[in-house]
Amino acid sequence: MKCPKCNFEQDDGRLECVACGVIFAKLRQPRPVDVARPPAAVEVIEAPGMTWKELFFPVPNDPNALIVFGRALLLILLVIWSFTFLFASIQSNRVGESFMHLVNLPFHEAGHIIFSPLGRFMQVLGGTLGQLLMPAVCLGVLLIRTRDAFGAAVAQWWLAESFMDIAPYINDARALELILLGGVTGKDVEDYHDWEYLLRTLGLLRMDHALAFLAHGVGIVLMIAALLWAGGNLWIEYKRLRSEC
Repeated sequence: MKCPKCNFEQDDGRLECVACGVIFAKLRQPRPVDVARPPAAVEVIEAPGMTWKELFFPVPNDPNALIVFGRALLLILLVIWSFTFLFASIQSNRVGESFMHLVNLPFHEAGHIIFSPLGRFMQVLGGTLGQLLMPAVCLGVLLIRTRDAFGAAVAQWWLAESFMDIAPYINDARALELILLGGVTGKDVEDYHDWEYLLRTLGLLRMDHALAFLAHGVGIVLMIAALLWAGGNLWIEYKRLRSEC
């Protein structure tokens, strides 16, 4: 037999090589297979979730004095403007006669078109939904997407004004005396008045005043909250600005 290690020829049956002394049994043992070590576990550190305070009242890293000043002027304007809405009655239609009604009108009319594939009832309701959804979407985008809490507060103010804007329309569902788009009233054209049609279809026409009061009340609460929210964010920005001076 030949030695597997040195190839020296020798008699069969030997336990070790005469020449190199290697033990044949060890050479016949299978080599241990290297088992790859499992990779070390990666420690995942989860970022702490954003708190409601950080979301609604964030502290700016580098506030701009010009932007803070501009926001202060805008907030003063909104506060003054809000007083004309907050203390006006539904019957006075103060909101409906303001400039903001002209802002809401295109979204109201667009809502009729957008919801028209869903049937007559949703087409009529779509006008109100359109003018409420637009500021609500702006609020969500500014707060969640762009992290602009002050801008989101202004969008909430717009949403509040929209609620107050629909209140006189709801309140007029039975009287049908409000001048509508086109210079006519609900009495002049059948099924032209959105809320007369909606409440009559639902059998709630007698609740027009109560629903109008509810919409007006929601608007008041949202408007006051929006002003306080905007003021809180402006104060945080102002303090941050002073600390860097």
